[in-house]
Amino acid sequence: MPAVTVDNPLTLPKVAAQSDAAARPVLAVTTAPSGFEGEGFPVRRAFAGINYRHLDPFIMMDQMGEVEYQPGEPKGTPWHPHRGFETVTYLIDGTFIHQDSNGGGGTIENGDTQWMTAGSGLLHIEAPPESLVMSGGLFHGLQLWVNLPKADKMMNPRYQDIRGGEVQLLASPDGGALLRVIAGELDGHQGPGITHTPITMIHATVRPGAEVTLPWREDFNGLAYVLAGRGTVGAERRPIAMGQTAVFGTGGSLTVRADERQDGHTPDLEVVLLGGRPIREPMAHYGPFVMNSQAELKQAFEDFQAGRLGTVPAVHGM
Repeated sequence: MPAVTVDNPLTLPKVAAQSDAAARPVLAVTTAPSGFEGEGFPVRRAFAGINYRHLDPFIMMDQMGEVEYQPGEPKGTPWHPHRGFETVTYLIDGTFIHQDSNGGGGTIENGDTQWMTAGSGLLHIEAPPESLVMSGGLFHGLQLWVNLPKADKMMNPRYQDIRGGEVQLLASPDGGALLRVIAGELDGHQGPGITHTPITMIHATVRPGAEVTLPWREDFNGLAYVLAGRGTVGAERRPIAMGQTAVFGTGGSLTVRADERQDGHTPDLEVVLLGGRPIREPMAHYGPFVMNSQAELKQAFEDFQAGRLGTVPAVHGM
C-alpha cells in the first residue's frame, strides 16, 4: 500500500487551505469493531457508533483486510440485492471481480474503484478471481455506501469503472502529503468519480512528521478514517490510529498530521477523507436496502422476492 503513487510529490499541483479558513474541530474519535462479511472476509466497521447526523450522506464503510491470504482462503460475497444507494469499492491491494444483473461489472485491482449506483435495484456479486483463490496473496480495500436522495432512489442503475491511474493526484505544499482525489473536488481539482449526491473522497498518504491542512467545503460534513499508521487530527492534534474514525465539526479547513514514528509495517499514515452534503431526509435502512420509509423497505423486499430486481445470469464468469 498504496498502489497509486509518484516518486516526487513536489511535481504535483499543490493544495493548502487559506490561512484565515476556520479550522474544523474534532467532535469525536471512534474505534471500528472487527467482523466478517460475505463468505467470511474480515472487515472493520468504520462508522459503527457514529450518529447518522454526522455521517449523512454516508451510510456505512467497511475496511476489507488488510489480510495476507493463504492458498484457498480468499473469499467474496454471494449474489445479493441492492436498492436506493450507491456502493463504492476502492481496492488498494489485490484483485476483485464484480458483476451485476444490469450488465455492469469488471475487474478492479491495485488502486481501482468500482462505483455502482443501485438505484431502483439490481443483484450484485463480488469475488476474487480463481487465480488469487489458488495462489493466495494480499487483499486490502474499502467499501463505502453513499445514500441517494428520494428523487434519485429509483433511478436506473449505473456502473462506473475508475482506474487507479485516473485519480487526481495532488500534494501538500511541502510534498509531505500525497492526495488521491477519487471523487468530488478539492480546491478546484476534480476527481473522476461521478456522484449523484455531492461528495468528496480522498485517499491521503502523509509522511512521518508531515502535516496537511486542506480547504473543505463548509456545506459538507467531514470524516477521516485511518487505514494504517497513526497521527493526529484537527488543530488540537487529537490522537488517531489504524481503525479509528475522526468526526469533524463545522469550518473551512481540516488538518491531519502523521506521527514522527510509525510502525515497521506502515511507513506512512494512510487516511481516507470524506465529505458530503447532507441529504437530511428520513432514512429507512435494512440489510441491502436504503429507502425513506418502512413501506418502501417492504416494497423493496417484495420486489426482490418477486425477481423484479433482476435475475442471476446463467453464466456469470465468477
